[in-house]
Amino acid sequence: MKILGALSLVVASTSLAACSSQLYKQLPHGPAAYAAFPAVDKAVVPTEYLIAPGDVIGVTVFGEPDLTLEKLPVDDAGFIQFPLIGSIQVSKMTPASASALIASKLSTRFLRSPSVTLNVVEQSGQIVSVEGQVAKAGVYPVGPQTTLLGAIALAQSPTPIAKLDEIIIFRTVNNQRMVARFDLSRIRAGADPDPQILGGDAVVVGLSRAKSLYRDILQAAPLFNVFTRF
Repeated sequence: MKILGALSLVVASTSLAACSSQLYKQLPHGPAAYAAFPAVDKAVVPTEYLIAPGDVIGVTVFGEPDLTLEKLPVDDAGFIQFPLIGSIQVSKMTPASASALIASKLSTRFLRSPSVTLNVVEQSGQIVSVEGQVAKAGVYPVGPQTTLLGAIALAQSPTPIAKLDEIIIFRTVNNQRMVARFDLSRIRAGADPDPQILGGDAVVVGLSRAKSLYRDILQAAPLFNVFTRF
């Protein structure tokens, strides 16, 4: 019974890995992947900062001290609570756009031609999540020069059973989900560029079916009495 149970475990883990691998194979890779996720030296850096959840902003309404706030937190959903007008979503807006939005809402019912200035007082950390076959999965801070190699290094490198040609990056742009597959071995060798990683990205390192099967067999070996004393 122990042998059958161990065999079932090996077969199940192999089947799951095969299914995942087939799904990964269908994802954009090569030139199509780099069109959506360019290398760091070709990436376009935003010219204006976009407000993010967790930021702290300051708002000044000229001539209205009761509406001038030095520190106003942006909640996890990207909203602020502003006097008179209540909840306003400001995430993914530039400070200038958010200023204009607040001025527009104030002028609708409360003030005539208000002058509003908004500044980001504290920026929230930009983070990437690294999951799958890495030594230490988790979320890590990133900067404008962070690459895929750098993000995986933050997670203390792939495990021995990682499938290096199935490194998946997820990104949301304008509410559209983007995903592509990269080959870490080729990037390490310099054959492929190293794509830029942005705050909010998710990186998933795939599982090697062959390496996983070998590991499972070794772990089950004592049940099979493979190693016998003579």
